[in-house]
Amino acid sequence: MKRFSCSACGNRVYFENVACLRCGHALGFDADLQAMVALEPNENDASLFRRITIDETGVRSDVRRSGVTADVRYCANSFFGVCNWLTPAGSHELCRACSLNRTIPNLSESGSLQAWQDLEHAKKRLVYSLLRFGLPFHTADAGQGALTFDFVRSAMTGHLDGVVTIDIMEADAVERERQRQQFGEPYRSLLGHLRHESGHFYWKVLVAETGLLDEFRALFGDERANYADAIAQHYSSGPPPDWDTRCVSAYASAHAWEDWAETWAHYLHMVDTLETAEASGMEPRTAGIVFGAAWPFKTYDIYREETFDALWERWVPLTLAMNTLNRSMGHADFYPFVIPAAAVTKLAFVHRAVRDHQVARPANVRKLQGQAASP
Repeated sequence: MKRFSCSACGNRVYFENVACLRCGHALGFDADLQAMVALEPNENDASLFRRITIDETGVRSDVRRSGVTADVRYCANSFFGVCNWLTPAGSHELCRACSLNRTIPNLSESGSLQAWQDLEHAKKRLVYSLLRFGLPFHTADAGQGALTFDFVRSAMTGHLDGVVTIDIMEADAVERERQRQQFGEPYRSLLGHLRHESGHFYWKVLVAETGLLDEFRALFGDERANYADAIAQHYSSGPPPDWDTRCVSAYASAHAWEDWAETWAHYLHMVDTLETAEASGMEPRTAGIVFGAAWPFKTYDIYREETFDALWERWVPLTLAMNTLNRSMGHADFYPFVIPAAAVTKLAFVHRAVRDHQVARPANVRKLQGQAASP
């Protein structure tokens, strides 16, 4: 994730902040600008805000770009304290992220509001990445609708026809750790669940609806194998003994779809964490710097420009450094994975599938616009 600053005073702020601690301005995330912006109430309507910035000369101005109006309002879910995203001035609706919700927790039940807040924070980090990649929130498959989220209690976490269901008990740290140990997982988090389940949706978009299906089957296996039987076999007998030579995780070995979803989630972990590290000045490439070398290194948009080989070369030293830091604090490894060469090839496939979609997307958009204009 990029480094965010208050657009009024330049103070560093976080993605979830609703106010700047230095200058006191209200803050909100603008999905169109992909930035945290400082806000001042509209003089005529306290529910509306002007986005404020201060330029290099210290002059204050409203934020305007490419026809984006200056006035905005908070997402309707800000009333519950679960969202800081902004919507257009004329809208009293949900933001781009919250509009993906089909079901929210029953707020009359104890603990549901806090669980929802944690779920929304994680989901918005997922949506941020999807927006950065330029990925759609729908698929051409008539049998699968838009990417949608159900956050409910006592449900089976999973994906079906575009709907991602998350049991809100996953937001309870104690319960999540219990299940992590029960299933022998090295890593378990809300964001990890959301990234994994979204992978099932994007398999349709990036593989099934493209020309990559044969290559996918050569790498991940045949997704036409009976899914229910494969999952039952995994839970009854465990993963095959050679899973760690082929997959990013034991669960990935259960079925081709799960291999893709686990690999997809891992790719999102990698890209977002690398961007965050670079934005925070934790650049792993400095480990090999020699006297007289050029500094700073040229930066790329990690979501759109960096090659997979370059990402991987940066990812390995970063994870080693973070593991060492965690151990110095007495914690378990930040990155408890050993990725075999076969899984690296699968990660590269995910990278290429995303990049292929980015290249094809302008042509697809023009085609859809042409169809809409046709009588």
